[in-house]
Amino acid sequence: MITAMDMNEWWGLVDRARAAVSSDRADDRDLPDDPLPGALVDVLAALEPDDIVDFYVKYVEVKDSAYQYSLCMAAYLIEGSYTDDGFSDFRGGLMLLGRDTFSRAVAHPDSLAELPTVVCMSREEGGWIGYESVSYLISDAYRRVRGETDSLDTAVETALRGMTRPDKPLGAEGNWDPENEEQMRRRLPRLAALFLS
Repeated sequence: MITAMDMNEWWGLVDRARAAVSSDRADDRDLPDDPLPGALVDVLAALEPDDIVDFYVKYVEVKDSAYQYSLCMAAYLIEGSYTDDGFSDFRGGLMLLGRDTFSRAVAHPDSLAELPTVVCMSREEGGWIGYESVSYLISDAYRRVRGETDSLDTAVETALRGMTRPDKPLGAEGNWDPENEEQMRRRLPRLAALFLS
């Protein structure tokens, strides 16, 4: 399924939300008054309902593109979570970091070692990447426009039925043990240097 919204438009909306908050507050989901979620709702609520549906479907496509085992192992090092829910949240938060960071991380998960938030996390100085509620933000924007979300849910469900979605992370057959420090150091050397003592 290819939605009417193209990838440049989709990332442009994320970037618009990021631009609405100060740069030092756009990359950390651990802030007690994290401004980015509200900014994204505001940006999306300025769209037509059909465009919000398109944004949601594209969100699923983008999130699925990061469903990779090597990125899951990077998330494990950074956030300590190896569950499907934890990795889903990580990919959601990764999208909120913008197209460049997201694309680099998908291509080279070890590049996440460059992020100031990740460095702070490795020093136990706070910070967080994952964000579980991106889909809720989209629903909140739709509700603001339409006063309900049933029609959003129906439209998205119909669109997703026409998509082929991965049932396991790409590369999961690679015998990568998250508890094997030698493998982690070999495959994700920069992140391992930060998180493994």
